[in-house]
Amino acid sequence: MRRPYLGDIGRRLGVIAAVAVLAASATACDSSGASPVVDPNDPNTLTVLAGSEVKDIVPMLDDLRAATGVTLSLSYSGTLEGAERIDGGEQVDVAWFSLGNYLKLLPNAGKRVVASNKIMLSPVVIGVKQSVATRLDWAGRPDVTWKDVQTASASGSFKFAMTNPASSNTGLSALIGVATALSGSSDAIDTGKIDTAALKDFFKGQVLTAGSSGFLADDYVRQQANIDGIVNYESVLMSLNAGSQLTEKLSLVYPKEGILTADYPLMLLNSAKQPAYQKVVGWLLDPKQQRRIMTDTNRRPAIPGVALDPKFPTTTLVSLPFPSRLDTINSLLTTYLDQVRRPASAIFVLDLSGSMNGDRLDNLKHALTQLTGLDTSVTGQFSRFRAREDVTFITFSTDVNDVRTFTIDDTNPNGPDMSAIRQYIDGLDAGGSTAIYSALDRAYSVVGTSVSNDPNRLYSIVLMTDGESNTGDSYGNLQSKYQSLPANVQAVHVYPILFGEGAVSDMKSIATLTGGTVFDAKTTSLDQIFKQIRGYQ
Repeated sequence: MRRPYLGDIGRRLGVIAAVAVLAASATACDSSGASPVVDPNDPNTLTVLAGSEVKDIVPMLDDLRAATGVTLSLSYSGTLEGAERIDGGEQVDVAWFSLGNYLKLLPNAGKRVVASNKIMLSPVVIGVKQSVATRLDWAGRPDVTWKDVQTASASGSFKFAMTNPASSNTGLSALIGVATALSGSSDAIDTGKIDTAALKDFFKGQVLTAGSSGFLADDYVRQQANIDGIVNYESVLMSLNAGSQLTEKLSLVYPKEGILTADYPLMLLNSAKQPAYQKVVGWLLDPKQQRRIMTDTNRRPAIPGVALDPKFPTTTLVSLPFPSRLDTINSLLTTYLDQVRRPASAIFVLDLSGSMNGDRLDNLKHALTQLTGLDTSVTGQFSRFRAREDVTFITFSTDVNDVRTFTIDDTNPNGPDMSAIRQYIDGLDAGGSTAIYSALDRAYSVVGTSVSNDPNRLYSIVLMTDGESNTGDSYGNLQSKYQSLPANVQAVHVYPILFGEGAVSDMKSIATLTGGTVFDAKTTSLDQIFKQIRGYQ
């Protein structure tokens, strides 16, 4: 049996088919993923806002509690979203993300960090199919550079998968590394000297994105025949190689100019809980537990004196500094989303059946209009519709009602493009039955035409429905039609949103069929769900 990697862990612990890195959950987990009843005021309980990447530590928490008497009550969030929540005053005792740099740069969140300790290490590197590494003369070479990867990507010789840097630390770390290397230094990007042209060349080869490192790994496995490599944590890539789902193992490339390394800092925010925090840190940094983390999660030890397992490459890691200015990171993310990466085509399939009347339709309209630049929060500014993006709305009830596409040339919230989208959304009305599968069939027809005309886009389909399909095509018909589609059209995922009386099993089936994941708007606002989904588009 293959060793589980991050995507597997997320699927086993979530209540939906897969867990999005940006999906906030209020669950406290024990080693089985269950939710023990805890008292947040108990001095031996630490409430922890964590990145989903640390879910593979959950099996150790029973032993931690037995040894220290301290219970960790975990809830999950993406790095930027979590940092924003803490900056806004959300009360938790501890933050635990793969990197703490962004949080510490925020004016309020940074002041709240009482103590911080690195728990484990995993550099963000490039996994390259062995045959491709041989073809590109990268196999076994310690001197491969980001520039080499840029050249191969620009020429079409290297196609790769990478997470969205606005939602996932792996993508952000890779983007910072590439930008630093291609611009000459971290000082260069800190002063705004981003080599946009060089970045465009580098990201010509990005053919797959995702909102989390685990989902990206799963998606790479699904589409590995058409992709040359994947940017991800060293730990995830090693777990992929140790498993049985790859048709071809990956050579790990550590670019010579340097890389960013996730150090998973445990950051204390509540000084009153310092005694419990110190017990947890002491236990996690004990050499025995460091070796266990290294064995179980393929991460490197964070303390000296623990011998590195022979399974790790002996490559000397050159670490790049994280930018020292918040506006540097924000500018880099905006440049990537609006100018550098392949443009996106987002298809929103919207249920306007009679049950959507009233508050549900109002909530849907509000969530969608927030994506036109009206949400000025940290996460809102990166989840809005982007320059060069095609946004298609397919509305349905008893049948498909309308198909309308908008192209974003002007990202000004008050400009003509965003205003036109808001005007369209404001005019939506509800009534009739629910033809989910007919609407999805139309969505794939739209995608098929679009992919034929412009294959160099990142395509996705979002399905929002509050009920079960009761007219039109059946799931069986959709499945048959989907399986007959060309491979590049089948590669476009559906991300269903579970809402109202939406059928959980139906939504899971659609996500499983198409390689997407389900988002749960029964417990989280539609505003937040749509922002989360943008990390996958």
